[in-house]
This record gives sequence, C-alpha cells and structure tokens, in this order.
Amino acid sequence: MLDVALAAAERGWHVFPLLPSRKIPALHGERTCTGTGPCENGHRKWEQRATTDADRIRAAWSRAPFNVGIATGPSGLLVVDLDTPEHKGSSDAPDGAATFRALCERAGHAVPDTYRVRTASGGTHLYFTTPPGIRMTNTQGTVADSVDTRAWGGYVVAAGSTTPTGTYEALCSPVVAPLPSWLQSILQPASKPSRGPSMAVAGQSRRYADVALAEECRNVAAAQVGQREAKLFRAARALGRFVAWGDLPRHVVEEALQTGGEAAGLSASECRSTLRSALDWSIAHNQTRRATA
Repeated sequence: MLDVALAAAERGWHVFPLLPSRKIPALHGERTCTGTGPCENGHRKWEQRATTDADRIRAAWSRAPFNVGIATGPSGLLVVDLDTPEHKGSSDAPDGAATFRALCERAGHAVPDTYRVRTASGGTHLYFTTPPGIRMTNTQGTVADSVDTRAWGGYVVAAGSTTPTGTYEALCSPVVAPLPSWLQSILQPASKPSRGPSMAVAGQSRRYADVALAEECRNVAAAQVGQREAKLFRAARALGRFVAWGDLPRHVVEEALQTGGEAAGLSASECRSTLRSALDWSIAHNQTRRATA
C-alpha cells in the first residue's frame, strides 16, 4: 500500500490513509483533536492533510497497511462514479454505466476514454483532470441516475486498495483525460447572487455538522433490536440538511451511517435502502439554510 500511495503522489495526486480494508479516513476527528502536530494551528481534516510529500507518506504508511484515499479536489481531479444497482440497495435501481452511456449518446459524444478503476462493489470510477482555476464540487445524481461525481470536498479509493467486498482495480492505461466541456457544462452551476451566510457562520455550521455526524453515528451503532432502522432513518434525515447546505459530502454521511447501521446489526442492503430514501427526502426539503444552533 505504501507503493500505491507513492505512485499516486508521483502523479500529483494528494493522498491520505484510509483504515486498513476500509473506505473511512484513518485520521482523528475534530472532537478528539489535541491541537498538536499538523493540527497545532487548528484542526485539519483529511482534505487539508492529504499530501504528495514522499517522506510524510512513508511515515504514515509505516504504521499500518492503510488503504489509500485520493483527495480529488487538491489533486485537480473530478471522478465520475458509476454505481451498480446492488450498490444502490435495489435491483430496480438504474445502472450507472448504462445511464452515463445513454447520456453520452444524447450529447452526441462517445464515452470518454480515460483512466478507469473498477470499484470493490463492481462500479466504475472515471478520472478526469479539471480545467485550471475551476473549482468543481461533489454532485449526487446531477449528471444522471446512479452517476455521482467527486471533486472538492470528496475523495476516492485508489486502485490497489482492498475491502472485504473486493479490490479496487485499474482497468486501463494511466492516462487521465481532461474533463469534457459538455460534461463540465452539466456540472458547473449557473452563477447566482450570493445569499449564503457569512464565513464565520458557515464555519460554525461546518463544525456543528461534524459534531452532529459523530453523535448520530454513535446513536445508530448503539441502537437496540426493534429501533435500529428507525434510528438510522432519523439520523439520515437529520444529517441530510448538512448535505443540502454543503457542510458535509453526501458520500461521507452515507459511508459513516452505513458503518453504524451494520455495526448495530442491520444488513448492508437494509442500510443502503434506508439511507437513500431518507437522505433524498432531507436534501430535497432543506435547500434553504436555517440556523443550526
């Protein structure tokens, strides 16, 4: 895994450790931050701590066989995530590869030829470089059903990393294509007058969101039989507002609550189905930011 991390860094991709055999960052959270080391001037999250420095990478991966996370934003990447129906928790869910291929056909373009990674769940990651000076963010279903993207605020698991469901595997040569302009036009939001909160309020909201995520995950993991699905549903609805407001990436909330639900004894498919419906509802009904304290 050290070799995987170093190889990614050589390409200019900013990496950070994920828990061995997991997809979760192996870094402390804000509540347990001691304010020392890299956090001596304030808590630094995984996106801020992701690095291309070979010495830091060797030091980190000497401690454990961590999986490798790639912080897409700092790396100048946008990764298109094509999910499988099974990953969405239902055989009736659309196949991400099929819907993306249909989108390309409607746009009059072939599916872009770029570096691709097969995920452990059988989906596909398509890597693209972002235009200089353009700050792309994560999206959920904006491109098409079962097609998400990871950019600033998101990360992907590097090829070579392994989870209990399988290994992330590179499918082609390592050449990463530029983001197609037609795809960028779908992803790039139209300019709107700024009506957001002040920087101070936004920072306070993000800190509140981190605390809420940790507390909700603990509550879900500790749920008793007969209460587990209801607690997971309520937690997802409560946290969905932070996804809608841009304080938490959806995939981070989904993965954290998925882990908590499975720890409580729910099956993976039960967790995915509950999370999808609850988060979809909460995001749709919380487009306007309200006070969080």
